[in-house]
Amino acid sequence: MSTNLKRIGFSVPRVDAADKVTGEARYPADLRRQEFLHARAVFTNQPHARLVSLDVTPALAVPGVVEVVTSADVPVNEYGLVFRDQPVLVGRTHTGRAAVACDISRWEADHLALVVAETIEAATAGAEAIVAEWEQLPVLADTDTSLASSLLLHPENGKDTNAYHHLRIRKGDMAAGWEAADVVVEGTYELPLQEHAYLQPEAAVSYIDEVGRITIEIAGQWIHEDQGQIAHALDMAPELIRVIYPAIGGAFGGREDMSLQIVMALATRKLYERGITRPIRSQWSREESIVGHHKRHRGRITARLGATPEGLITAVEADCYLDAGGYNYTTNKVLGNLHLCVAGPYEVPNARIDSYGVYTNGPVGGAFRGFGAPQGAFVAETQMNKLAGALGIDPVELRLRNALRDGSIGITQVEMPVGVSLVPVIEAAAAAATSPVTRGSHRPVATLPEQAGDLRRGRGFACAYKNIGFSFGFPERCDAYIELHGDDEIDRVVLFHGGAEVGQGAHTAFRQMAAEATGVALDQVEAGFSDTATTGDSGSASASRLTWMAGNAILGAAEEASKRWLEGDRPARGEFRFVPPPTEVLDPETGVGQPNFTYGYVAEVVDLTIDVGTGHIRVDRVICADDVGRIVNRMLIEGQLEGAVVQAHGYAITEDLQAKDGHIVNPRLSAYLIPGIDDIPLEVQSVLVEVPDPRGPWGVRGMAEMPFIPYAPAVVAALHDATGVWFHQIPLTPSRVVAELRRHGISG
Repeated sequence: MSTNLKRIGFSVPRVDAADKVTGEARYPADLRRQEFLHARAVFTNQPHARLVSLDVTPALAVPGVVEVVTSADVPVNEYGLVFRDQPVLVGRTHTGRAAVACDISRWEADHLALVVAETIEAATAGAEAIVAEWEQLPVLADTDTSLASSLLLHPENGKDTNAYHHLRIRKGDMAAGWEAADVVVEGTYELPLQEHAYLQPEAAVSYIDEVGRITIEIAGQWIHEDQGQIAHALDMAPELIRVIYPAIGGAFGGREDMSLQIVMALATRKLYERGITRPIRSQWSREESIVGHHKRHRGRITARLGATPEGLITAVEADCYLDAGGYNYTTNKVLGNLHLCVAGPYEVPNARIDSYGVYTNGPVGGAFRGFGAPQGAFVAETQMNKLAGALGIDPVELRLRNALRDGSIGITQVEMPVGVSLVPVIEAAAAAATSPVTRGSHRPVATLPEQAGDLRRGRGFACAYKNIGFSFGFPERCDAYIELHGDDEIDRVVLFHGGAEVGQGAHTAFRQMAAEATGVALDQVEAGFSDTATTGDSGSASASRLTWMAGNAILGAAEEASKRWLEGDRPARGEFRFVPPPTEVLDPETGVGQPNFTYGYVAEVVDLTIDVGTGHIRVDRVICADDVGRIVNRMLIEGQLEGAVVQAHGYAITEDLQAKDGHIVNPRLSAYLIPGIDDIPLEVQSVLVEVPDPRGPWGVRGMAEMPFIPYAPAVVAALHDATGVWFHQIPLTPSRVVAELRRHGISG
């Protein structure tokens, strides 16, 4: 028996580290099988148009083209993670049913066909040979245009407006709240699109496996949800569909929705019906990836905040609009999280909040790290920093006076789930910030020569909270299966779990927790992951939930296996489905309800330098205090924290995704600037707070999204500290910063 008892609490190396460093890891695009066929997805390239005719015979005539999959091949031509409001393939005909009009393209990345050929060159030529005739329809490119239009993008949903999803909060007495307010701050805030920019573009392999199942190997975030959506569209039993996740090159929410899953399954089935059993592979280019998957939602929020001279909040009101694009994806869920976060993690006695999801023909919005909380926190924290300035109260002290605590009544008029740790998180960040900034002189603010007197320094503070796990009544669950092997003593533990390893180190943490739960050394744990044929439903690798949910499921499975072991079973097997406390759909008129069963809490300090002559910003230090509940693997946590800060840095400063008339106009990384090594903060200080979550396994809390959420408002606060100017729109590109500084009379 091994004596290596390093389990949870230790920075053990990732189980996939060697393969990823050496290049041995196999991502979907790396998979090779004999006699591969190649597939090319064809986008409509039409933000809003009705298909008049489609002729694929020229494509079939291209040498090497084997098949073209169209809407006629889709038994149920509809899909969607929440609402089935999108056709699998836009077309004039389909053999089955669909609730949505399938002859209309509502997004430039709607799919028209999939061309399968002997080579990728033939598939590309076939795709280019397809002849489609379109009737152009008015392009409702943004929320303003869409709200003003009488043209409904989704008349099937029965709404008389493109603002198809509306959430309300009505708390307390707004008249009394404003009457009690001695100071009122307000603003209208513009939030941008953001591209996930994960390392690996979309790719997939499809084939018939050894027992006759249609099998898709692809990168995703929830194998069983992928399986269910494929099965629905193909009108097949889920058990006839198999989904496997190989190595995944990042996700961040961008792989929650379908890309190639359904169309590749359709192609495999169509070929199989012709007697062709050759496997198929497909891969998007980076440009196709940027155009073809959803983005962080752009939005506009107008907010007011009232307070007493002592800084106690008396009233909050907000009107929030998110641009869903042509389809819902997860807009209603993202909107719900924004709706909760726009008032901040504070005691708010009186609130009126209205939040709207709006269909447009712009880029589709969906899940992205933070899931609505970054948009809400940008507003809430900028409002709080404005209030601190108006009252002359330290921003940290102002937050401590208003912070949610155990027993607090939250914005939805129910008591917060036990374990509120906002105060110790705020205090930890503030305490760490008393040390001086140790870096900052070795890197210029910009490549342009700096002028004497143009450099100004500032500090900003922000905090946030966010749900851990799914919300608003979703039937949350997570399965785990454990086998204990040995004779008198356990010498081997085998864990089966469906949770996706999307780069966060989840599979390493699962092994550590399985070792802890069964009392064996880490090197005695083996595992099988992310295959619908062998693993149960884990739920999604999203919502900061996976470690929290998986840990509870692993504990349950270990307990069941241990019972069987004591009864003499060899091997002893234990299966367990963990179901957390239920959540509630909010009352549609008042917003009353318990939306979440637990939360995470975070606070950040940002020190930066601004060159007022050029508008360039250098972030010198970020201090991030994140309550992780209980450390499972410090190295993995710090990696997640630092990665989230860098990704948030792009959102706040460098990443400017532009759309015009429904088209993304800069779909390349040469024109969409994710932060490079010379752009990122010079120093990121991780402050890991451990206030155990009473419902978490070993006290663990989810944490991977939290460091992203308060970063942009902390940067804006630091910029105001340096210049005296408030910025209501991000990203803070040099041209935008310079224009706003000049408007306020500040020049280099």
